[in-house]
Amino acid sequence: PMMEQYLRIKAQHPGLLLFYRMGDFYELFFDDAEKAARLLDITLTTRGQSAGQPIRMAGVPYHAVEQYLAKLVRLGESVVICEQIGDPATSKGPVERAVARIVTPGTLTDAALLDEKRDTLLLAIHATRQVVGLAWINLASGEFRVCEVTAARLATTLERIRPAEIIVADGFDPGIAVEAALTRQPAWHFDVEAASRELCAHFATRSLAGFGADGLRPAIAAAGALLRYAQATQARAPPHLQALIVERDATFLGLDTATRRNLELTETLRGQTAPTLYSLLDNCITSMGSRLLRHALHHPLRDPAIPTARHAAIAMLLDDGDRTLRALRQALRGIADIERIAGRIALCSARPRDLSSLRDSLLALDELRLPLVASAAPLLAELREQLATPVEALDRLRRAIMPEPASLIRDGGVIAGGYDAELDELRALNDNCGAFLLALEARERERTGIANLKVEYNRVHGFFIEVTHANAARIPDDYRRRQTLKNAERYLTPELKAFEDKALSARDRSLAREKLLYDGLLGELQGDLPRLQQIAQAVANVDLLAAFADTALRRNYCRPLFSSEPGLLIEAGRHPVVEDQLADGEPFVANQTRLDDHRRLLLITGPNMGGKSTYMRQTALIALLAHVGSYVPASSAVLGPLDQIFTRIGAADDLAGGRSTFMVEMTESAAILHHATERSLVLMDEVGRGTSTFDGMALAFAICRQLIEKNRCLTLFATHYFELTLLANEYAELANVHLGAIEHGERIVFLHAVEEGPASQSYGIQVAALAGIPSSVVRVARRQLREFEQRASINPLQPDLFATALANAAEASEPASHPAVDRLQRVDPDQLTPREALATLYELRSLL
Repeated sequence: PMMEQYLRIKAQHPGLLLFYRMGDFYELFFDDAEKAARLLDITLTTRGQSAGQPIRMAGVPYHAVEQYLAKLVRLGESVVICEQIGDPATSKGPVERAVARIVTPGTLTDAALLDEKRDTLLLAIHATRQVVGLAWINLASGEFRVCEVTAARLATTLERIRPAEIIVADGFDPGIAVEAALTRQPAWHFDVEAASRELCAHFATRSLAGFGADGLRPAIAAAGALLRYAQATQARAPPHLQALIVERDATFLGLDTATRRNLELTETLRGQTAPTLYSLLDNCITSMGSRLLRHALHHPLRDPAIPTARHAAIAMLLDDGDRTLRALRQALRGIADIERIAGRIALCSARPRDLSSLRDSLLALDELRLPLVASAAPLLAELREQLATPVEALDRLRRAIMPEPASLIRDGGVIAGGYDAELDELRALNDNCGAFLLALEARERERTGIANLKVEYNRVHGFFIEVTHANAARIPDDYRRRQTLKNAERYLTPELKAFEDKALSARDRSLAREKLLYDGLLGELQGDLPRLQQIAQAVANVDLLAAFADTALRRNYCRPLFSSEPGLLIEAGRHPVVEDQLADGEPFVANQTRLDDHRRLLLITGPNMGGKSTYMRQTALIALLAHVGSYVPASSAVLGPLDQIFTRIGAADDLAGGRSTFMVEMTESAAILHHATERSLVLMDEVGRGTSTFDGMALAFAICRQLIEKNRCLTLFATHYFELTLLANEYAELANVHLGAIEHGERIVFLHAVEEGPASQSYGIQVAALAGIPSSVVRVARRQLREFEQRASINPLQPDLFATALANAAEASEPASHPAVDRLQRVDPDQLTPREALATLYELRSLL
């Protein structure tokens, strides 16, 4: 019968691992047992038979189940938790069992299963011919969002959201590589009309127009399927999903997949968590602040209104040195993860220590609000109001929960004394048991005259009065024999029997009463969820602003300004992560970046290892940080309107997808040429190097022309094709800059300073020597280079493909002779004294 019950439940959840509760263990059977034994490294055994074959089984202790669930979820598995809901003492046959919850990669809410600094999101996709509808839920916080994108932008949007699990209809092919766990549901779950009805029923509205979602049919279909799936996995409708937020594509500064990867926002190019921009900036006190920081870095805002408000708040926090900032960060240390605790309260899975942490956090809100009282920054004033203490919820928690409750409600010791009279009475009965037994023993000794009479208790026989055989004649008539020992008899009296019935049931009854009161408390707290969510969001924002201010103070960042004029001007800009990684005392060489309507493309030349990529990336990171709301690593920064940031940096291949390094390079370049606008910031590094010299240079030349003539975007274009520097004679919007180096003998010193004009050479052989190429190879390379240079002077190996056109262009626009040139031609250096030479230099400078 038990296996019949198991197989019936298993048939309802094919493809998922079923954890079947049996006493103190969760057991798995048949194929589930084999799979779990392999994944979890637990023992596989057999017991009994089914259809003539041994039943394979494996199990894990119920008290340690979370660590096994965490491992399975990390491996992308989903688990059905089946609990005993019947009473073993009264059940006839197998104890009744039912599915309590389904744990999947996207529906995690338990603290032990979640990464405290990363959101775990569940997302659904529904595509039509025109658009793709997306909906995603954060069950831990109660956030529910939808958006619609074109098929071409699906990969970029998924990279921005980064879900842990994706729900799609049977037969649907996303058409892109998906890193998240993919779960298929019946196609009818994505019916748009049914989805609209279910969403309206959940939000208690007549339509979705109030959320701005009316007309987003693919997104609504995805949201309906998602809500249905969340209800199925949690065995109830998540009550903390209280609003549907519609995201518009134009809300955020566009960052495609390549850009997020190349800028190393939250992961390095090697997939490590540090050093990244996130690891540098994450000095948040609370995990809520850390998660908001991660979200902000992937969602920089296009409209400068919110970033400007954050900049003003940071300025206010730094206005009095660091006094307000230190007080704020100290107060934040008393705040627990209110956001996720509220989520667990909503799902009735909050543990006692969640509630005690919530109580202590609400008590700390007044201390957190105090440093903000005198703030004139509108954002800080708004956050201060949102941090108002919810008095009723706090009072309820203070009365109900012990100061230091047990970790699990089943252990008791959670509900505070004085909260419930019946519970207090049951506890008193249980706690005063020892005193009663001592008093009864004293009375019975006096009544019987037996000096060594004992009243005791053991778990096997319960309560008893023990009398030695030598005193058997003194036993009163109301004693009833319970057990005979070698040297004594054990008895029971009507009074002791009545106390035993009450005492032995008191603990069970008190535990049951405590569980009932605890469940009632969770139910009462449901009404406080909107306020708790608002407080959690306010705490996260305060923590984020304090972290930004702390970083700005310690690292000498400046407040950026936004302008309506196109372009950007960064003075003494620095790469935040590279600067942090430098050895103590080693200065970072800061550089200027100037792009505007008359200077739209900087053609960057210079040696390998000279800092071209660092310079380009720091410009993008400064722009991104400004749009996040942070101060930036520069002495000053003014940014015009931006809509997207594109990068084409580094060499990477996609062999599994059938794309070579050069194919990846060209694909990323194509995306830039198709989508970059006049308000886009574009970084392009070494375009064309993955093919032959002539092909690569021709492509680099053509791409550069397209960016200037058609896209007209703000571009940093690094190259080793020096022929491209002649484009400055053709386009006034193109300026040559270079990163200098000094050659000393056979060694090279990189200056890392950006200077106007083109570079003279690439110093590739010198860099090869620094990399450890054997000296014999370096010497051969130098000889070969000299040979190439000599041959090129007679019969050029790589003729300048554009020399004729550019020479003609230069000749046609050759300016009249400059006064400084005329003056210089009249100077005889050999006849000048040092004083005259210095005077002549000043004269030439004034003529320029």
